[in-house]
Amino acid sequence: MSIREEEEKLFEQWQVNRQGFVRDGVVSESDYLNSNPKIAFILKEVNDTEGGGWDLRQFVSEGARRQTWDNIARWVHGIRNRDSVQEWEFYSEITNKFRIEQLRSICAINLKKSPGGHTADMDSLWAVAHEDKEFIQRQYGLYDPDLTICAGTGDLFRSVLGQSSGPWRMTERGIRWYERDTRKYVVSFAHPEARVQSSLLVYGLLDAIREIYP
Repeated sequence: MSIREEEEKLFEQWQVNRQGFVRDGVVSESDYLNSNPKIAFILKEVNDTEGGGWDLRQFVSEGARRQTWDNIARWVHGIRNRDSVQEWEFYSEITNKFRIEQLRSICAINLKKSPGGHTADMDSLWAVAHEDKEFIQRQYGLYDPDLTICAGTGDLFRSVLGQSSGPWRMTERGIRWYERDTRKYVVSFAHPEARVQSSLLVYGLLDAIREIYP
């Protein structure tokens, strides 16, 4: 059974108790499976005040929205070219075409599948994610990524997944991470829309990845 078929089978069960359920996961299965490293982004919830009921995978495949996905596209490109990371001039202006090209190979998981607003209600997020933890564990298990980037979700992700790989480790510049399996790493970083200059977000993560992932 393909990853997409496994996702749909899981979502049919999961959506019963989640109004406005938004599907997510691997954008393009073939691109994800052929990518190196395989990258999963762990996000909070979609920003949608209209009620949800759509597919994030399709949305991302069409380029998504600049506010969140420009920096994720920059991260993906930089990770895949970490031996020769581009200067900021290259990343300063991101096109929809660039986002489509970079994002097709990723996996994106929201820990809360029902939509929220621009600012996540963290109490609600933690409560819902723990209510759904068995589903989240099953979904994450479909992908076995090499790099898992927790975008503002590191402690919650680890709590829900029940990872027992010892304490968080820290890069020389203070980014938390751990090795969940042999050469498979989880990194706790900021949300791509964090109120920080984009260049600092981009190179902050890329610097950590180059230290963690040889």
